[in-house]
Order: sequence, then structure tokens, then C-alpha cells
Amino acid sequence: MKIKTIVVVGLVLFAACSSDDNAPDVSNIKVEVPVERFEKDFFAMDTIGIEKDLSNLEMKYPSLYPIFINNVLGLSDSSRDKGVVRFISQNRFIADAADKEFKHTNEIKKDFEQAFRFVKYYFPGYRVPKVATIVGPPDAFARNQTGELTTSFLTPDHLGILLQFYLGKDFSLYKDVYFISNIAPEYRSRRFDKKYLVADAMKLVADDIYPDKSIGKGLIEQMIEKGKQWWLLDKFLPKAADSIKTGYTKQQLNWCDANEGLIWNDIITTEKDLYTKDPLTLQNYIGEAPFTQSFGPASPGNIGQWIGWQIVKKFANKNSSMPVMDILKTDARKIFEQAKYKPK
Repeated sequence: MKIKTIVVVGLVLFAACSSDDNAPDVSNIKVEVPVERFEKDFFAMDTIGIEKDLSNLEMKYPSLYPIFINNVLGLSDSSRDKGVVRFISQNRFIADAADKEFKHTNEIKKDFEQAFRFVKYYFPGYRVPKVATIVGPPDAFARNQTGELTTSFLTPDHLGILLQFYLGKDFSLYKDVYFISNIAPEYRSRRFDKKYLVADAMKLVADDIYPDKSIGKGLIEQMIEKGKQWWLLDKFLPKAADSIKTGYTKQQLNWCDANEGLIWNDIITTEKDLYTKDPLTLQNYIGEAPFTQSFGPASPGNIGQWIGWQIVKKFANKNSSMPVMDILKTDARKIFEQAKYKPK
């Protein structure tokens, strides 16, 4: 583990939803997910006697404490005390907002436990971590194993949730010009809402179980490898809306569903080599963006992962008896060739 221009056709909203009626019964799988409120203990410290309180905090959170101090706050031993006092003073308004938004964590605990029941169903030996809520600096994103910015992090003991990124899309900080220009544009901060919290965190679990193998591969292989990540997330969150899992708006999902055949036809027509590693081509189809340049503002960014997801789903449906991990381990080229993806 690591700290890791197309015709638009109107659709009804169910295209943005997901309800897997074939999800396995996991009600008998016992899972307990403790939720530790690290940020409450941290911001409750007396800044006058900070050294003693920090020592007590370290004793209570021996594995989480150094990650927060060194990695989240970026403080050294010599700068620790003054840095912590300054951070508390400057960011108490964020902690207060988080305390109001997350006064109770019963629902989060319930959702995580259900998600981990599915994890244990497919991967019985997986060690379920504790969940820890944290308030860090407004610009303190974590990074996953491929270097992408994340709002959670995973260690051998904890699934850390950075609450400064879950205070609701209208939170004042997210509307600040500097924040929009330098930290998170509005197309991303619209997802800074607690309804995305569990899905965001479970993406790290999916990546821990089957790390993203897209780096260095060609276009279609990257699409499929990243599509595997969302397919695995489907297994862990079978009742979650696709808009929550993908981060697309409902309108963007409707657009994708209505135009799937045209999207694919445009890609195979424009990109003569589906295995190209051209950086500009990869950038156009994969990764965070307000929309896909070649398809215009109605489209979502990262449309390549959505296409890859559809290809993986088609392959999995054709091979329904294959274990989940065997599908994940299947070479992307083989999945592409055998799926015979030809949407209308």
C-alpha cells in the first residue's frame, strides 16, 4: 500500500444511475470499520502548550501522526511546533466547517462497511483499514500510485479522508479566485461534496488491489486499463450512481450514452493508430479536464476511461464465469480484441 461536435440526444435520468441487480448477497460478511476523528483531536489542542498536546496526539495516533505532520503539513522536527500553531490559526475556519458538515459519521461508517463487505466477498484476504478524517491545508492533495491528485490517501493502517475537499461545492473557499486558478477549478470543486467521499476513497482501494497499469501503454490499452479501475469500483459499489463513481455530471453521462457509437467512430476514424503513445492524443482522451477537446463542451473530460469501462464490461459479460482478478489481469489488447466493441 502507498500514501498514496456530436449530435446530442435527450435521455431520461436513469442513464446516470447504476443499480446492479446481480450484486452478490454480502449481508453475512462481518466487517467493522472504525472511524477516527483525527481532526477533532488535532484542532482541540491548546496552542499555548502545543508540545505536550502533540506528544499526546502522537501516542493516540502513532502511525497517522507522522504522516500528517511530515507529509500533509510538510513540517520538519525543527519547524513542527510553530508550524502547527500557525496552521491551526489559519485553518480553524475550515475545521469548524468540517465539524458542522460532518457532525456525525454514522452514515459514512455504514457506507464504508457495506463497500468493504463487497471487497471481502471478492478478495477475502484483504485487510480492511481504519478510516481517519483529517483536515489539512487547502492545497494539500494526496497522490495515487500514478501521481494523480486525490482527496484521500491509503496506508497499511488507515484510509485517510481529507475533509477540506468535502465541504460542499458552494463552500466559500472553493469560490476564491486564487483557489480556482491555482488549486481546483470549478469543474473539479463541484465534486467537493460528501456524497462523493466513499467512492473517491474506494478508488484507492481498487488501485491497491489492482494497481493502474496504464503508464507507458498505447491509447486503447490505457483506456482499458483505466476502465478496469471503474469496473472494479462497480463491484465494490454496485448500487452507487455512475455519476458518483465517474465524477461526470448526469448530463455528461446522458451525452455519453446517447452518443457512444459516434464517440467510438470518431476515435477510430481520427486516431488511425489506436496504440499511439502520442502525448497530445493521450491528453485529449485521458485525465482531468472540463471536457474532451475533440468533442466539445457537452462532453466530459477523461472520456477515454469511460470508453475503456464499456469495453471491459462487454468483455466481462462475455466471460461471466471468469473470476474478477482474472479479468483484471487479462492483457488489455486481448480484452480489446475479444470484446469486439462496436457500439451503435
